[in-house]
Amino acid sequence: MEIEDEAWTAAAPEAEALVWRAAQAVLDAHEDIEGQGIVILLTDDDSVQALNRDFRQKDYATNVLSFPSPKGPEANPEGQIGDIALAYGVCAREAAEQNKTLAHHLQHLVAHGVLHLLGYDHEDDADAEAMESFEREILAGLDVPDPYAGDEEER
Repeated sequence: MEIEDEAWTAAAPEAEALVWRAAQAVLDAHEDIEGQGIVILLTDDDSVQALNRDFRQKDYATNVLSFPSPKGPEANPEGQIGDIALAYGVCAREAAEQNKTLAHHLQHLVAHGVLHLLGYDHEDDADAEAMESFEREILAGLDVPDPYAGDEEER
């Protein structure tokens, strides 16, 4: 884990622990996966915009990006699952707009990103429903309110 933007720890001093709990919860629910290594980057909007532009040809910052590792021992000798990058400004703005705590939103987006690394997607309604259902299950185990239920009360 790398924290490039100190705004993360200023706003959520427990950010590193929250990230690892969310990532581990998803991995624990998938016993059949090979490898467990994930690199998680908490950074700023400009860095995520550059990654999005360079790797996805989309020139804007987004909340979370997931980059699955190539498969096979020769392409991926460390057995990494992949990399995730989260943009502080986008995440903080979304949390405020959705009346969610940054901590809860961060854990949701980490779980969402790890699920993408594991092959989940939301390109059609059925896939989106399956992914959201799994996110709800994981987040409930972390005491994070359902992110799809609307505004959550501040705790």
